[in-house]
Formats: sequence, structure tokens, C-alpha cells
Amino acid sequence: MIVIEDNFNKRINEKTVIALGGFDGLHIGHRALIDKTISTAKRLNCRSMVFTFKNHPLTVINKACAPKLLLNNHDKLNLLKSYGVDIVNLVNFDADFMKMTPEAYIASLVKNYNAAGLTVGFNHRFGYKNLGDTDLLKKLSKEHGFSLSVVSPVKYRGDVVSSSKIRNLLGEEGNVERAAKMLSRPYFLEGVVVRGKQLGRKIGFPTMNLDYNNEFVLPRGGVYYSVLEHSGRRFRGITNIGYNPTVENDKLSVETHIIGFDEDLYDETIRINFIKRIRDEKKFDSLTELSEQLKKDKLFALKQDLDLS
Repeated sequence: MIVIEDNFNKRINEKTVIALGGFDGLHIGHRALIDKTISTAKRLNCRSMVFTFKNHPLTVINKACAPKLLLNNHDKLNLLKSYGVDIVNLVNFDADFMKMTPEAYIASLVKNYNAAGLTVGFNHRFGYKNLGDTDLLKKLSKEHGFSLSVVSPVKYRGDVVSSSKIRNLLGEEGNVERAAKMLSRPYFLEGVVVRGKQLGRKIGFPTMNLDYNNEFVLPRGGVYYSVLEHSGRRFRGITNIGYNPTVENDKLSVETHIIGFDEDLYDETIRINFIKRIRDEKKFDSLTELSEQLKKDKLFALKQDLDLS
């Protein structure tokens, strides 16, 4: 897979079929759009291309309204490669790009990237102030002579799959299982292990604190069964997101007890996959009560699978 970062400066000589979108999270709706792009490219004897953004457009238009992220660019590229995409263009959304009219934007795609076809979602908007829509695209496809595929919404149990829906499932509901169905994989956070207060050791449940990037969606506070990944290995874990009210912690933390693990991972990078929500965070009357509840959480976790598929 070829990766470029180009704002209409380069030229691609081979004909392409281009998927347009933000692709935040690369959920099953995005996958349907990408699969359509690849199949159309094969039929037209072209290269498949994903045209997306290195940064979310709202970080330029109105940073205060920019949504939390579901996936970083590194993992996004790895997924796109596994899907069989030929070319990915990570565009830098800046003030100049923001001012492009819908017509100039499409003309540039055709001119610079030799677009023989475009693929978009049913609600795709583009160009200055999002003035472009699928009706305009149909008109422009005739003017420029490219094929156009508009992909219908993908639903899961009656809900239209979207990045905003997934953010709500994670951040507001803590429904990591339903979010995983829409993503086709568990939602995860990645970060460096840092030292905490080490109070868990006193009750037999040592935890690791994750220094996570707060630009990403944080699942709703509570206790989760998680699968930890480190150096190609997987471990069952109990992850608490919250303030640990029993010990009066005033800082939001992501702490994980890794079952049957006693290695030192300080300053190491780990990935926490959120598999199932176990319960809400609760203030216990004593550390003994907390310890008894953690034993129940551990028994639950031990019954769960390590498989991430």
C-alpha cells in the first residue's frame, strides 16, 4: 500500500477509484464503502484509493467542537492495508483546503489523481461549508466523466452505524460490546504505564495506571473486563475508569489489574481492549468490601475469552 500526504500537488498517472470520507474509527459502514471502492477499481482496472484527513476538519474549523477520536492514523493505515487498499492519501486539512468550493475539490480529484470513479456514503458532504452533497456529485460525475457509487447506510440492530453513534455508546453508555460490533473489533486505548498511588497492592490487587491520550474517547466510568496486549502477548484484566471513591482519589484514572501477571511494566506501552462492562464504579464502606468485590470481578474475568475477533 502506498501512503501519501498530498493536498493536490502530486499527480497520479494510473486511473483510480477514490473513497471519500473522514473514516474516523473505520467502522463497518466505512468498511462497506471501502469494499465497494476496491471492487469497482478491480472492475475498471484501476487502483483503489482512500482520500481522508490526517487531522479532523473541526480542529481547524472550530477546535472546541472537534470530537474525540476513535482511532489513530497509525492503526487506521494498518487496517486499510489489511483491507487491500492500494493508495491512501492523508490530507492535511488546513485553511486553504477549507476554502475550496465543492466544484474545485472534485475537479482537483479528477485532475491530480486521475479519478475514474468516486465512492461516498449516503450522507457525504464536501467543499466549502459542506455545500456539496450527493446530488451535486451526480451532476459533476456527468461533467467530468467518472463513475459514482453512493453507499447506503449500514445498520446494526436497527441503528445506523456512525462514528458519532459509537462515541455515544462508549462515552455515554459504556456499551463497549455494541460499539465493538459496529467497529468490527474491540475499542481500545493505548498508552504508557505510569506509577499511581499503589493502593491496590495493599488489598492484593495491584494495578497499572495508563497515561492515555485524552484526545481519544474514554469509555464511561465503571469497571470493565479487558484484554491487555503487550509485546505480542495477551492477558485478562479488570480495568477501572473513574475516581476510585473508596480511597478518595480526586483524579480520573484508567487502572488495570492484570490477572496472573507480576512483571514490571512501568514506562512500557500497553493496549487495553475493552470487552465487557462489569459494573458501575461504587464507593465501598471499607477496603475489605472493595477487596471482596474485586474477587467477584476477577472470577467473572477468568471465565471470559482472550479472543479479540
